[in-house]
This record gives sequence, C-alpha cells and structure tokens, in this order.
Amino acid sequence: QLQLVESGGGVVQSGGSLGLSCVASGSTFSISAMAWYRQAPGQERELVARITSGGTTTYADSVKGRFTISRDNAKNTAYLQMNNLNPEDTAVYYCHADYYSYLEAWGQGTLVTVSS
Repeated sequence: QLQLVESGGGVVQSGGSLGLSCVASGSTFSISAMAWYRQAPGQERELVARITSGGTTTYADSVKGRFTISRDNAKNTAYLQMNNLNPEDTAVYYCHADYYSYLEAWGQGTLVTVSS
C-alpha cells in the first residue's frame, strides 16, 4: 500500500505564494506519476499538475505559468509551488499517486484559502 500526507496549506492574500508538500510512505518504489488535484466548494475535483517518474510535467491551463510541480524521488516527496495566487485558487488540494501501474492513492487534502 501507499500512503500520502500533504502539508503546507493555509491562508494567503491574493498575489501571494504558497508551497505544498506531499510525502509518500509504504510502497514508494512502485510510484510512477504523482499529481496534485484540487476541489473547490461545490465544484468537481480537477487535475492541477502532474509529474511522471521521468520528470515530464503537465498543468491545467488555469495554473500554467503560476504553479510548478516537482518531485524528489530520494525523499519520496512531491511539491507544488504556487505563485501569484488568486481567490479562484481557493480549494482543498489533494496529492495523488499512481503505483503498480493500476493502483492509485490519495492524500487527505490540505486547504488553501486565497483572500482578496
């Protein structure tokens, strides 16, 4: 099994920055891609950014140029650096991992609130 624990959420003013971390434990050797999703109140969960084991990244159009996903395989950790935040970025952010090619794991989520 794989466990994911996020940290780094909080309250930030519009235009500010925040960094999230996701530490994986358990079957970490089997991880392929890691990703960040978010879910705003009353909205569906959406993909924010994804990074493969080889370092290939993809981003939602709404965050391109503002957010950066990265991972440190030695530390079993994924990061999401968020810059120039706006109130529309307010959501619970979830870490996600694909492992053993057909399994997936989710973190418990961390709340990011951007005040105007």
